[in-house]
Amino acid sequence: MNMLSFLGETPTIALALAQKECGEDAIVLSTKKVSNALENGQDMYEIVVAIEDNFKKKETIEKPIVIKKSVGTYGGAKTYDFKEEILKMQSALEQVQKSLWNPKSQLYDLTIPPEFASMYNIFEQNEFDAEMTYTIMKKTIKQLPLAFKSNPKKIDDFFRLILRRVIPIKHEVPLRRFQRKVIMMVGPTGVGKTTTISKLAARYAYKLGQNYKVGVITLDSYRVGAIEQLQAYTNIMRLPLEIVRNPEDFAEALLRLKDCNYIFIDTAGSSQYDIDKIELINEYQKRVEELNIEKILVLPANVKYSDLLEIYKTYSRLDIDYLTFTKLDETKSFGNLISFAYKTKKSITYFSIGQNVPDDLIVSDSNFLIDCFMNNKCVRR
Repeated sequence: MNMLSFLGETPTIALALAQKECGEDAIVLSTKKVSNALENGQDMYEIVVAIEDNFKKKETIEKPIVIKKSVGTYGGAKTYDFKEEILKMQSALEQVQKSLWNPKSQLYDLTIPPEFASMYNIFEQNEFDAEMTYTIMKKTIKQLPLAFKSNPKKIDDFFRLILRRVIPIKHEVPLRRFQRKVIMMVGPTGVGKTTTISKLAARYAYKLGQNYKVGVITLDSYRVGAIEQLQAYTNIMRLPLEIVRNPEDFAEALLRLKDCNYIFIDTAGSSQYDIDKIELINEYQKRVEELNIEKILVLPANVKYSDLLEIYKTYSRLDIDYLTFTKLDETKSFGNLISFAYKTKKSITYFSIGQNVPDDLIVSDSNFLIDCFMNNKCVRR
């Protein structure tokens, strides 16, 4: 189907020309006044009609049809590509669909403005918590100045500002010369605790301005090759390693490393449903209750938000202080990390973005996580 445009001194004349050219079956789409349509500055009236593609122009026409501009003509009348118009309408409908709230969220009272549609899709693709998405979108719709809403960069910057406010970060503060810190890494099997400890040991022993004395203790005598892996790393870095097989020996191992500024403790991984193994870690802590041990829960980025909550629920019996996320290079979705950290109110200390020791480690930074979130991939620096 095509659209034709006819001009006349009055709407009646324009309509008569359209009917004479196209017949009575032509569908009138619009009528409007066109200022200065003729060379003498005379105003005219334009009528746009729709005709079928197989329409054949009548042989005669008494009065020429005046068209000031043309993008393709049909017998003196301006023609439109109707298929292109339909495609435009389809594109507009798709944009509207993207801006509507996902019914699965059960939050029906919010419609996302078209200018926020692309940002809303980023939240959906990142599996962001629905309740948090609703709160952030509602706050942004209400608070974002009207002048900013037509500027995609201003919208992006505003959402980044809000995300920075909801991501709890524990900034790295290196110790003074005579200070001491004991850090225990806990978490499920296979999340990368041993590799992360090796990266941190290398960082504090060699990569900072002051080379700290670093020692490592492993309580993991269950996993095949766990001790050998840690021995290989500590041998390369020339760092002391203490292997503890039962709670009774834990205090002595810590005493042998009393000159170290940093002591990293590797623990045996276990399923969040294996309560006995998790309680065994508590048995080790009870042997040195007078010592302040910082507990960091190590979690993989490539699991669902609900799984992260399930893991935390069980490991929280260890009085978790902070979070470290690993395997950021193995996922394209980061909303689960932001939502989880915000819900648990536990600050993030480090991100592990690969297996390379010591390089694939990022000190906690909300901008880094937001960049990953916005780009749906781990953004290496």
